[in-house]
Amino acid sequence: MSMSLRLLAISAAFAFAGATFAATPQAGTAAPAKPRTAQQQRMADCNKQATGKKGDERKAFMSSCLKGHSAAAAPSARAAQQEKMKTCNADAKTKALKGAERKTFMSSCLKSDATPATH
Repeated sequence: MSMSLRLLAISAAFAFAGATFAATPQAGTAAPAKPRTAQQQRMADCNKQATGKKGDERKAFMSSCLKGHSAAAAPSARAAQQEKMKTCNADAKTKALKGAERKTFMSSCLKSDATPATH
């Protein structure tokens, strides 16, 4: 009787070990991947495009990219705004405007598409 108990115990141990081994994924095989959602795919794409960017620049880029804005539009719009600021500032300096008069001129200059010729 003790021999059959030993065989039963060994069989149970092997059965348990086999079930555990079958349940764990093999090192060489990959589990079937679920398809990515649209947001996950966008995150992966934006992350690839953001390589090389760090800190605030990366944060701003990722925010813009995830919202669906084009990557090239943001820097060119910023450059255009900076150029407009330089031009308006130079015009205000040329006209020797100061105080409230300068503030009004700068406001109207920055809001318009073209730099105002006179104030």
